[in-house]
Formats: sequence, C-alpha cells, structure tokens
Amino acid sequence: MFRHLTLILLLFSFSQAATAQSSWQRAADRLAADPALKHGSISLCVIDVASGKTVAQVDPDLSLKPASNLKVLTTGSALALLGPDYRFSTKLQYEGTINKSGVLEGDLVLYGNGDPTLGSPLLEAATGPEETLRLFRLAVQRAGIRHVKGLVIGDASAFGSQAYCRTWQWEDMGNYYAAGAWSLNWHENLHELHFKQTVEGKTPPIAGTTPFVPGLTFSNEVVSGSPGSGDNAYIFGAPYQMGRYVRGSIPAGSGTFTIKGALPDPPLLLAQTLQQELSGVGITAGGADRRFVATTSGRATLYTHYSPALSAIVERTNMESVNLYCEAMLRTIGWEHHQEGHYAAGHKAMQEYWESRGLSWDGVFLDDGSGLSEGNAVPARFLAAFMRKMAIGPTDVFQAFEASLPVAGRSGSMKYALKGTAAEGRVLAKTGTLEQVRALTGYVNTRNGQRLAFSVIVNRYEGSGGKIRKAMEQFLLALCQ
Repeated sequence: MFRHLTLILLLFSFSQAATAQSSWQRAADRLAADPALKHGSISLCVIDVASGKTVAQVDPDLSLKPASNLKVLTTGSALALLGPDYRFSTKLQYEGTINKSGVLEGDLVLYGNGDPTLGSPLLEAATGPEETLRLFRLAVQRAGIRHVKGLVIGDASAFGSQAYCRTWQWEDMGNYYAAGAWSLNWHENLHELHFKQTVEGKTPPIAGTTPFVPGLTFSNEVVSGSPGSGDNAYIFGAPYQMGRYVRGSIPAGSGTFTIKGALPDPPLLLAQTLQQELSGVGITAGGADRRFVATTSGRATLYTHYSPALSAIVERTNMESVNLYCEAMLRTIGWEHHQEGHYAAGHKAMQEYWESRGLSWDGVFLDDGSGLSEGNAVPARFLAAFMRKMAIGPTDVFQAFEASLPVAGRSGSMKYALKGTAAEGRVLAKTGTLEQVRALTGYVNTRNGQRLAFSVIVNRYEGSGGKIRKAMEQFLLALCQ
C-alpha cells in the first residue's frame, strides 16, 4: 500500500511539474506572438535553478542587444573574481625628497586603481568630496610638506587614456550616464550644469557648474520648453574636450534647473582640486597635471584611501543602473587578473572564469561592461544560465549579488512593476533599456517553492517601450502562478 501511495504521489508531482512547464511555455509563446514583435526579435529562456533544466524558451540562442541587463554579468563577475569585500584603493604619494624646510623637491601624486566612488556625492557608504580632500590634505600636512616644488599629479596610468568604449554613441558622450572610467576617477566623473530658467521659447542662461571645472565652456543652444516639460537637454563633447555644446530644452520657469554632464578629465580635475585644497592652508605647488604613462621613479606613500566594500558598490550599480561603476569593475577585473586595465582584458578574465565553471560563451559579443554600447549582443540562454551559476554559489558571492537586484513592487527599477500582484516580492530582476531594446533578467520564486532563472530580451519592437515591457512583466507574472 505504501509503495502504491508513494508512486501515486510521485506521478502527481511529475504531473504538476509538467503542467506548470506547459503553462510557462504557453506564456512564453504568447509574449513572442505579441503584435509589437511582428518585425522584431525576442530571445527568452527560463531555467530551473535546482535541476538546470530549461522549462520555457523562445529562440534562446539568438544573440540580441541586452542593454543594461549586461550589468548582471559584470557585477556578478566582479563579486566572483574580486570578492564581495574587495575595496578599491587610491594612494597619495610623492616623488623626490622633503627637505628640512618642508619643501618637496618633486611631485605630489595621486595614484588610482579604478575606484569609481572616490569623492562620490551619491553613494551613501562612500566618503564625500569635501572629506576626501580633507583626508588628503591632512596626510600632506602630517608629512611636514609646506611647498611642492613640482606638480600635483593625477596618475591614471593603470588604465591608460582611453576611458571610453570605442562604440559608445556620440549623442551619449558628454552626458553623466556615459561618463568614462579612468583608473583615477573623481566625483562620479560628473558635474551639474545649472541654468537660470526663463520664459518659453527663450534661451536659459547658464549659471555655472558643480563642481567648478577650470577651462570648461559651453556653447548654449538650449531653448525653454513649456512649464513642466522636463529635462530634454543633452551635452555633447568628447573626453579631454573642454569646449562643449548643449542642445535640447528645459522647462520654462523662474528658478534654477540642473542637468548632469560628464567630466572631460577627472584625473586632471582632482589634481587641480587638491592643489586648491592645499593652497587654502598655505601649501603651495608648482601647478597641476595628470599622467597616463607609468613612471619608474621611486615613490613614498603618505596615505591610502579605500572605497566601500564591492558589495555596497554592486548594490547601487544594479538598483540604480550606474554605468560608471560597471565600467570601472570590468577594467579592474582586467587589471587584477591580467595586469591590463582594458576592456578586452576584463572580458578575457570573465570568460576564462565562467568557462571554467561550465558556462558556454557561444554567441556572446561584448564591447563594454554596462550595456551602453550598441555593439553588445548575448543570447537569453547565456544570461539565464549565468544567473543559475550565480545562484548555486559560492554562497557569500550570491548573497551580495541577490541583495543588489531590484525586487518587483518594492525596490529599484522594479519598484512600481507588478505591484499588488502575485509577483510582488517574488521577482528579482535587472531591467535594460536602449532605443528599441527592452530586457529583463533575474529570478522568479514560484508558488510551489521553485526558483527559476530567466532572461527575456526584445529588440526592434513596434509601439511604446512601456507597452512591450508590460507584456514582458505579464510573462513573469505567469511564471509566479
């Protein structure tokens, strides 16, 4: 009797699983049949984490642009390859000698190894710009330095001068979300550009930047739109280019309106800012500059500044989709594992690690770490399989990774998605958005206790992005049933 009962329960369990999988596949097919995708492309894959079995799919091996869904690969790889407790360091050093009069016969050098949070005004766990400068200044004072005969130098030689991905679009460069990643970053590599609002149809005057950037100028072609029309202004300019154009519109009004831009040369700005900080207490220097070529001169270290733990940086990266942090992580992976702070070195180290764990790299084409490049392409099967690999360990790596993912109806870019439905609190997903690209990658915790890893990528859809994302969310809701 017991054997018969066990067999009946086993068959019932298999029947339930088969029914669920059939339901999930039907939901995937409905999404693929959406009229918005008549001329578009979709790659979809859902994998049961426990068994590794694919339970729903639509063209899972089709390589498509993932947009910011690429961030899960970069952040997960950084946690795995660098460790959740990894901290970026920035060293304040000097070259030469300090004489009895307190004169540094040489240069004062800030050497960076990629910290994207140095002087961040946005990451709560980071030391803000004023306090960071104070700590650097105190180290100089403690060393008894009263005058720097040479220069204050921002040394960004670890990653070199190519701070931007070569396939980023011109219309993105110059704006804060496309700030490049140097080995010496400052103030999240962004500035605020302030306008004095005026009447509709007129050009609002520029009221300055925060922080002040010596030599930075703007050709202002912005017009005032209707009140409440929002930020539709864009800054155009290449790295190291101090003359920039601002085009588009901001709302008409009577106050101050602020947009964000990318700093053209963060290593130089940090050197200039530290020189000014020192000058404020009477410590003079011969000037400020930045360096991209490594020096063989012996250096003494006055102070080492550390970033927050990588786990905290990853959390903000995925919750708020911070491109800069991903680019810095990618290049740091390359530096730590191949002594090259380049995109290619970072991708190489990532591929070596994940292939050693059995993850196929077929169909994966990567240009950057954030997903901003139009040159990236990955299959949904790859991202879903990657998410499964993350879920099965190591435990400390996965805990930090899981905590960084937006939760449906509760946090990050998923805060208002699927709120009040069966999916609230049970879907964890990174969103991805580019022109004609929408993507969702993450986990679903089903009603029967299964954990599913999934990725859905849609390219070249018709209609609004909001409408196709709603259809994708309905698919996730079906996985929760």
